[in-house]
Amino acid sequence: MIKVMIVDDSAIVRSVLAEILEKSPGIKVIGSAPDPVFALKKMNEHWPDVLILDVEMPRMDGITFLRQLMAQRPVATVICSTLTTKGAETTFQALEAGAVSIITKPTVNLSGFLRENDEELVNAVRAAAQANLRRVQPRKPMQQSELGSAPKLSADAILAAPSGGTRAMARTTDRLVAIGTSTGGTQALEAVLPRLPVTAPGIVIVQHMPAAFTKQFAERLNRISQIEVKEAESGDRVIPGRALIAPGGRHMLLKRNGAQYVVDVVDGPLVSRHRPSVDVLFRSVAKSAGANALGVIMTGMGDDGARGMKEMHEAGANTIAQDEDSCVVFGMPKEAIKLGGAEQIASLDAIPELIVRYGNSL
Repeated sequence: MIKVMIVDDSAIVRSVLAEILEKSPGIKVIGSAPDPVFALKKMNEHWPDVLILDVEMPRMDGITFLRQLMAQRPVATVICSTLTTKGAETTFQALEAGAVSIITKPTVNLSGFLRENDEELVNAVRAAAQANLRRVQPRKPMQQSELGSAPKLSADAILAAPSGGTRAMARTTDRLVAIGTSTGGTQALEAVLPRLPVTAPGIVIVQHMPAAFTKQFAERLNRISQIEVKEAESGDRVIPGRALIAPGGRHMLLKRNGAQYVVDVVDGPLVSRHRPSVDVLFRSVAKSAGANALGVIMTGMGDDGARGMKEMHEAGANTIAQDEDSCVVFGMPKEAIKLGGAEQIASLDAIPELIVRYGNSL
């Protein structure tokens, strides 16, 4: 049984979140509170497995509270944040303080929105309950230098599978890297991208993240990285020294345009219960780049990307899965390994060097 505590200054939010979670098997809401000071008194009586935490609250803000908890008695925390540009940067500060993931909420029609997105909430709580808390400890700011009842569609909904097991194209001097990640991925990407030189191969990334946050996340990574990092737009070229992050709420595909690789950002249904989907990106890389790509699957709950990585491997690509010890949630890499799509297992610390080495191995 996953024990959950809800901390939010809105009585409506507390009530609706509790209602949704109490209907989910294996989850029990053991309490709620309007602010961190009151919450801590309740938590000391019954400590939760997962904390759902607002950011802006009276008496103490959520980030300060989270930092105190992670320093004294860590608890898996899901941030419930408002969809605003200002809120996006605050939310990243919360992730930096040790939160596992983000749930977004609008400024209007809160009750309806939360009920319509109940599956996202339940998945976030289940993922947090599986989190390796040693991997979500607060980090110093870097200096500049899952699964509900909805139909689970495959990448077939967006892009046909490679036919006959044939390889996309002969090996060329053009190299690219495709990365897929979910829960814990913001921390993982902040550990990988800033360590890459401007000569690194072009990179395409799917990070499961709400639509309101991917642009700010890309800008944040761009500030602390040597390479350029941006939210992808259709027609963007995949070139050395650039990383393109799929926009939240849309799929990203790789395409070959003459002698160039470009991305296409498209609408479509959820694939493997996600949009953007790692399976969609990896399949497109298998078809368009084949042996000229490196696939990397990192921390995350569920199995999105496992089948796509197998398709990349069968198309001749090199493939890496993050190891269990360095993952926040060893779900997606585990499934890729089980399917036989990962030819190498590596720690998070080793992945940047492996990417650089791949780019230099012409």
